[in-house]
Amino acid sequence: MSLKVVFMGTPGFAVTTLKAIKNTKHKIVGVVTNIDKPAGRGKKISASAVKDYALEQGLNLFQPTSLKDPTFIDDLTALNADVFVVVAFRMLPKVVWSIPPKGTFNLHASLLPNYRGAAPINWAVINREKETGVTTFLIDEKIDTGNILLQEKIALVEGETADSLHDKLAPLGGEVIVATLDALEEGLKASPQETHGNEKDAPKLTKENTRIDWSKSLLEIEAQINGLSPYPVAWTEFYENDTSTRFKIYSAKVELCSHNYPLLSIVIENKQMKVAHPQGFLLCESIQMPNKRRMEVKDLLNGYKFDPSARLK
Repeated sequence: MSLKVVFMGTPGFAVTTLKAIKNTKHKIVGVVTNIDKPAGRGKKISASAVKDYALEQGLNLFQPTSLKDPTFIDDLTALNADVFVVVAFRMLPKVVWSIPPKGTFNLHASLLPNYRGAAPINWAVINREKETGVTTFLIDEKIDTGNILLQEKIALVEGETADSLHDKLAPLGGEVIVATLDALEEGLKASPQETHGNEKDAPKLTKENTRIDWSKSLLEIEAQINGLSPYPVAWTEFYENDTSTRFKIYSAKVELCSHNYPLLSIVIENKQMKVAHPQGFLLCESIQMPNKRRMEVKDLLNGYKFDPSARLK
């Protein structure tokens, strides 16, 4: 026996899961992804990673402009799928998620009910969690609140970044999706999420919450930088001669020590760029100046000189 599956997703993270399902006994009867959109500096029309894979594998592809379009709903219903699987896709209307008899389930990159929201991977790193994981849950009318099917934990390591954690959770998600399909075929029942009032959220990343707060500890600042790398990247500003310059920090290390430098001054020595902090220094390793590409600091300092008056804020 096998289940007939409709898969819905867009980015590379979702492709990992789609591949995992493709290599099982379960049958993918349809794939739904976003319409092609302009991307990059040249705004060239680009297809999603899921579309590229679906076409490569000859899968039945749908790219609806509206998820409520009656023709699209009729097409989905006609597939007679047992279950819909959603990974990194947009919010579904009830008219869609209520179609399959075994329900529509989503893969979320956290241990729900912790880190409900748009950026669970980033916030787990930013908040210096010891562990996180993935959850499959049935979609309902609210966001990330549906009954849980399966969960799997994973430990975070020292120096973990959003990028490295993403690369661990993607294959783990594929394994849990497949396990969920197998379990649903055997009659798995979902369990309500148990909340205790101390759960953390994973809100959308914005200009405001990606700015470095220099009043925080060095370890908290390092975690924020790691949790926002390689996207959307933590940022800050320095001021020199009454002029402000915004730049992004992709990677940095902490030096806990005492010093006599003015706080938040930029210290350049031995081809290194350090920010003076009450607890020591933040050693910037990889940054991006305005209208420039990302560069290692040692390379940047070959042609860029910071004014001695430069201070961060």
